[in-house]
Amino acid sequence: MSFSTLGLSAELLRAVAEKGYTQITPIQLKAIPVILEGRDILAGAQTGTGKTAGFTLPMLQRLNTQPQGAKRTIRALILTPTRELAAQVEESVRTYGKHVPLKSTVIFGGVGFNPQADKLRHGVDILVATPGRLLDHVSQRTVDLSHVEILVLDEADRMLDMGFIRDIRKILALLPKKRQNLLFSATISDEIKTLADGLLNAPVLIEVARRNTAAELVTQVIHPVDRVRKRELLSHLIHSQGWKQVLVFTRTKHGASRLAEQLEKDGISATAIHGNKSQGARTKALADFKKGSVRVLAATDIAARGLDIDQLPHVVNYELPNVPEDYVHRIGRTGRAGKEGEALSLVCVDERDYLRDIERLLNREIPKVVIPGYEPDASIKAEPISHGRGQRAGGRPQGSRQGGERHRSQRPPSHAHARADGQRPSSNSHPRSGGQRPRSNQPVRSAGPRPHSPSPARSAAEHHANSHAPRAEVDGNRRTSENTGNDHRRHDAPRQPHQPTTHSRPVVTKKPAHHRAKREVPALFEGGSKRGD
Repeated sequence: MSFSTLGLSAELLRAVAEKGYTQITPIQLKAIPVILEGRDILAGAQTGTGKTAGFTLPMLQRLNTQPQGAKRTIRALILTPTRELAAQVEESVRTYGKHVPLKSTVIFGGVGFNPQADKLRHGVDILVATPGRLLDHVSQRTVDLSHVEILVLDEADRMLDMGFIRDIRKILALLPKKRQNLLFSATISDEIKTLADGLLNAPVLIEVARRNTAAELVTQVIHPVDRVRKRELLSHLIHSQGWKQVLVFTRTKHGASRLAEQLEKDGISATAIHGNKSQGARTKALADFKKGSVRVLAATDIAARGLDIDQLPHVVNYELPNVPEDYVHRIGRTGRAGKEGEALSLVCVDERDYLRDIERLLNREIPKVVIPGYEPDASIKAEPISHGRGQRAGGRPQGSRQGGERHRSQRPPSHAHARADGQRPSSNSHPRSGGQRPRSNQPVRSAGPRPHSPSPARSAAEHHANSHAPRAEVDGNRRTSENTGNDHRRHDAPRQPHQPTTHSRPVVTKKPAHHRAKREVPALFEGGSKRGD
């Protein structure tokens, strides 16, 4: 069946044809007519099945056929969990809407705040945003959501995994009560159904794949191997099979960077993408991978959703995820749009429980193939897997589902407030770390002017951020604190007036914890924001 049978306008059909699409996918066949009728939907479909076009095309048609006021206002809001997905969705909006008089823009963290504000002031019809950065703009009064007619929650399950439910609720409170709601999710879990019950009005349920199943066109295989020989086996497979484009998933950010460096030493061009990379570095890494400048993209689960790479032939799980659902989304990067793909997993003895959970989720056993010369040593005993300071061994990352909302509560209130108002936190806000010298060892300094040096407040804040902040991969909506150096500080918040430095010690009155916690919510709607998104 072709797109011409769905009642889309000639302008949209022209854009689809220029994109090279001729056949509609099951999710598009079911979703587009319902959206054109103006009804709410709850749609569940695996990644790579055409969900973006499934809501973008009818949204563009409805906005284009309905009259708008004299002033251009935000009439459609699309929320996504990650920066990369936001950028790709907005690119799709521009691609499909190139022949209709509608303007769109995208806002997310890691890039400058003011250029985004300028685009918003000039007026847009469709806004694609990550939740945190959107609330940043709300707090600065650079965005008006009072005229939104269509709300889209894309990858809603990922939103919940990353702990954005509180941000979503704040955004919903700013929207008109009368609107069309479109909720898209790769899996329809009980949590998603609960969210839908409070958001959607008599929705149409559209589910084109079994719950939590992998794409049927993806060939899956397990290669058992010793933990110390994974990189060697991966290099062997790339060289011997002649792979030109491989997406490799690791469990940690450091692991992704280290793997990319090791593959380079093996003569395989590789780069890494993860939450510690600047947005510019992430964009470049993805662009180089898409155009074939590098053969291997080593990534954390930041790339498990939202990366749309045409005809990606190979996905490798260098390390199995500790959340079984993430396996489904990882391998969903291949086998897209009706193309076949291959998903390989290098599994050591430590990951047997993870593999068992994945197979239980898929309700089937994944074939296992031992590569000659890389047979695992049966005498090696399983060891606990370390997930870093922000994750529990054998469990979910602290940023996922039940632990997702702890991002904000675990961050020290004084640090969060400092980020919101642009000032450094007081050194009295945190206990003195073991990495700092005791005061008795500090040289006696005069009270007069002295050369500039890093303040104790900054050192204490940085140590606390690096020691206690959650390490879960939360991507672009909240800056992770795993960076070395100063990358955890906001680079995109509106600049605050310079405050003169004083050398006398201020008198600090500590407040009970519950008083400090209460200051976080008002900070969202006052002079600044604590988000890096």
